[in-house]
Amino acid sequence: MSFAMRKVLLVGFLSIGCVAARGQDDRVPSAADVPPVLKIGAEAPGFNLVGVDGKKHDLKDYASSKVLAVIFSCDHCPVAQMYEKRIKQLVEDYKGKSVAVVVIMGNDPKAVHLSEEGYTDLGDSLAEMKLRADYRGFNYPYLYDGDDQAVTLKYGPTATPHAFVFDQQRILRYEGRIDSNPREQLATKHETRDAMDALLAGTAVKVQTTPAVGCSTKWAYKEAGAKSEIAQGDQKPVTVEAISAAQLSELRKNVGTNKLLLMNFWATWCGPCTEEFPELQTMQRMYAKRQIQIVTVSVNSPDEQKLVLDFLEKQHAITSNRIFNSNDAAEAISVVDTSWKGGVPYTVLIGMNGEVLLRSQGPMKVLEVKRAILKHLPDDFYKGQEDYWNSTF
Repeated sequence: MSFAMRKVLLVGFLSIGCVAARGQDDRVPSAADVPPVLKIGAEAPGFNLVGVDGKKHDLKDYASSKVLAVIFSCDHCPVAQMYEKRIKQLVEDYKGKSVAVVVIMGNDPKAVHLSEEGYTDLGDSLAEMKLRADYRGFNYPYLYDGDDQAVTLKYGPTATPHAFVFDQQRILRYEGRIDSNPREQLATKHETRDAMDALLAGTAVKVQTTPAVGCSTKWAYKEAGAKSEIAQGDQKPVTVEAISAAQLSELRKNVGTNKLLLMNFWATWCGPCTEEFPELQTMQRMYAKRQIQIVTVSVNSPDEQKLVLDFLEKQHAITSNRIFNSNDAAEAISVVDTSWKGGVPYTVLIGMNGEVLLRSQGPMKVLEVKRAILKHLPDDFYKGQEDYWNSTF
């Protein structure tokens, strides 16, 4: 086995996939699936990629900069998210110092398992990258290489984020992590900055390579595993149970569950309800291992339960599904939220102490709901995520 391949395997071991999806790959990757990391001393592979600004960005565009940092990152990874602010600060701190910073999203979006999206509002498509860039005010080029990963394959990033720092001749002088901890306050080593400073000063880079610790790069071979996960979810039983006003009132209190509660009220005869229903199922699969319960409540008449179940089965609705057991839907409204005027769809997010965190009358604003969920979920596997979702930068 070559040194380069041994390094790929070592760094791949050190890199972490999103916790909920570890071990989901269908097979052990081959050398053809996982390329070697670009070696120190190599020339920068060229790129010509579209960015979130809608423009093409070429390696030649940055020729005048004395130092070029190419960082591979993405939307969905919680570790990458916690570095967004630092990358913005990196750009700001080196402004006017002949340093260019380019960020490339190199994952195959189709290879990301839904269970790996438990810490995100967005996936890794170009359209979603644009939304994240706007939400966080990115001040750097954010480029998309997800369709064929042609550029990513040449660099060989093992995880997100993974930095590559080049000198003015575009020779690689450093590759690895940005700094020593995803939680900024715990980072005591800053190897990417050190490398950039050394190159600007015309001195040798002391630390040339470090492990990139983060979510593993989602190479195309992982798409089969992502599809398999969806298929497995589709095989889970779909049920609907009747719920009384008293039971609904107790559910609404959300006492002692230690979970958020997302309730969606809908009906088979409501077009906007059925249109947004798949989004609820996506959220169920994304956040299944987080501290949240998603419950759908149909306000169809009780004798329409078979119609409701038929619809739920077609949707592979693995949420917790209920049908109100009264012909008077107003009885449900009175025990759920007095500000609800009765129209469906109606969505409400209840906190762990029974407080209303978000309510939505009419079609659900999916990003708004996801971000509200993420802001109120406590840290579990990734300490610092709650701070990330409640921060502005």
